[in-house]
Amino acid sequence: MDDAMLSDQRELVERIEAAGWDVTDLELSAYDSPWSDEDAPEATVTITARKPYESDGADSDDESEDETDNNPFRLK
Repeated sequence: MDDAMLSDQRELVERIEAAGWDVTDLELSAYDSPWSDEDAPEATVTITARKPYESDGADSDDESEDETDNNPFRLK
């Protein structure tokens, strides 16, 4: 794998983490392009990241979430 690809991968992860995301998985695939007559490889990056958001507190009813949840598969 090309050092430039790995450098770009690190840069993408740094930018995503700087935006407050937690990178949980990353896959970099390098391949020869079937659409190009050049010998230069291409790459795709698949990044999985998570970012928790705090609730704004707008759902502060007297009933708890468990009492209003009608999901038949949830154990109470």
